Amino acid sequence: MLQKKYECVLIGVSAGGMTALQQILPFLPQNFSLPIVIVQHLHPHQGNFHIKFYSSKCQVLVSEATEQSAILAGNVYFAPANYHLLIEESKVFSLSVDPKVNFSRPSIDVLFESAIEAYGDKLVAIILTGANNDGAKSLKMLHDAGGFTIVQDPSEAEVDAMPKNAIKLHNPSKVLKLNEIKDFLLALHVH
Repeated sequence: MLQKKYECVLIGVSAGGMTALQQILPFLPQNFSLPIVIVQHLHPHQGNFHIKFYSSKCQVLVSEATEQSAILAGNVYFAPANYHLLIEESKVFSLSVDPKVNFSRPSIDVLFESAIEAYGDKLVAIILTGANNDGAKSLKMLHDAGGFTIVQDPSEAEVDAMPKNAIKLHNPSKVLKLNEIKDFLLALHVH
């Protein structure tokens, strides 16, 4: 079992994300003991349908991350469309319109790299289904910094490029199916 006390969960997801996240987020209890911060690649002008959708299905609070807002347990935060989402060392969010990274804004790598500065080895980071290599480099950095890394089993990913690229770059702490990722997070909550 996990010995370390983790402080934040990061999730990076792209193509196939709505389906994948539906198999994880609705099962988390209202008082889930960690914040979850998600970068899902979105169309630049996408509205907040996904926020309303998950809010209607989840017990945890689901919202779009906003500039300088505190990162609180029991909350799921999504990066807003067309902004990079960063975590400051003071554990608040900041938003950036810097150029795309890995053809993406928001970029998983940008979030994960900034989170390492804020949380160090107290992070759990998860890469799910997606069509590019965003998140692979920063997942390795996070692993090297002592964080716990999980990659969705590519055999069940709707689009397997992101999980495969993450595994190719480093040996994650765990490769799990979505139901196992859900169970892992529920086990984290108990601690």
